[in-house]
Amino acid sequence: MFEMAALIQSPTKCEVHSIIRFLNAKGECPVEIHKQIVAVCGNVMNWQNVTKWWHEFSEGRTDVHDEQRSRRPSLISDDLLQEIEGEICANQRVTIRESHDIIPKVSKTTIHEAVTEKLGYRKLCTCWVPKILMDDNKTKRRGFALKFLTCYAREGNEFLDSIVTGDETWVFHQS
Repeated sequence: MFEMAALIQSPTKCEVHSIIRFLNAKGECPVEIHKQIVAVCGNVMNWQNVTKWWHEFSEGRTDVHDEQRSRRPSLISDDLLQEIEGEICANQRVTIRESHDIIPKVSKTTIHEAVTEKLGYRKLCTCWVPKILMDDNKTKRRGFALKFLTCYAREGNEFLDSIVTGDETWVFHQS
């Protein structure tokens, strides 16, 4: 074995695969290769993957790059998105489970992905709301901010004592 001069920080996968290929060509066994990789690069690959790549190189593989894999086709069609968004517009308090009862052909996981990732909704106080602020939301917030600034200019620090804050919610109570 060799002495560790310096730890290689964040090696790429193909660099680790190249190390395995090189040490395989030298006749090293997978367990020994894994020990050397851990000593030089840190725990960047488990021994099962080292063994897998060792077998690949032993069988004649020369390419150190992973093959491009085709991604799984999305189950979320435009029709499904429209159907789910229609349900949310009809009842903003609809749950994923209730949506699944209404649209049983699609799994709850797929419905959740459609609602949160594709449509951009998130649950807030048991109500689905868009993550992105629309122009009317921005206008309302600007109006509230101006109202707060006006009250602060008029009342000073006493006004700040009347604001209650929470997660993404500001409530103003005027006594």
